[in-house]
Amino acid sequence: MWRDDQPIYIQLKEKIVHLILTGVYQEGEALPSVRSVAAEFNINHLTVAKAYQELVDNMIIEKRRGLGMYVLPAARENLLMIEKKKFFEEEVPVLKKRLAELNVDAAELLARLQKEEL
Repeated sequence: MWRDDQPIYIQLKEKIVHLILTGVYQEGEALPSVRSVAAEFNINHLTVAKAYQELVDNMIIEKRRGLGMYVLPAARENLLMIEKKKFFEEEVPVLKKRLAELNVDAAELLARLQKEEL
């Protein structure tokens, strides 16, 4: 389940981000406890806490004393902005380079995307 190319807490954070973006976790909804996530994925609870803390630092979730972690209002909208920026800064340059290597122009790429032939 876990890849060796990234720390587990980052992979867990990305999984939670994905679950928020896809609507599995809704704004205002409680996240599973640190201990339950640690048990489910057989990882250290400190790893889960670190992933949650990064999401708190990014203002995606909040800790409610005695209640747990909750998805903040507008979290999905904020994540969309963050993820789009990351996509255009990190992934598009790699895609652009690969398209040039394969001699695929923007028109061909767009046509294939619109036909969903990928």
